[in-house]
Amino acid sequence: MEAAGPALSAETLRGRLLRGLEAEHVEVEDTTPSRCSTSFKVLVVSSRFRGKPLLQRHRLVNELLAEELKHIHAFEQRTLTPEQWEKEQGDLQ
Repeated sequence: MEAAGPALSAETLRGRLLRGLEAEHVEVEDTTPSRCSTSFKVLVVSSRFRGKPLLQRHRLVNELLAEELKHIHAFEQRTLTPEQWEKEQGDLQ
């Protein structure tokens, strides 16, 4: 009998990202049309991204979610430092 994949949900991914990257802000959206948890869009704000180029930031996320990504068909991510996030929020006001 084949082992089932991890239980995927936006909330599960959010928790993993918060804990694994010591993130101060995480948004996860299930973008699958039927909400069947195979396509996600994430925004992660973490001080662990400071001084890292985009590719290294994405690798950190991908390594953390390696098991989950085996079961996800589409994964879009934005990775920001707290300073970048603060600036974006200020620009919106």
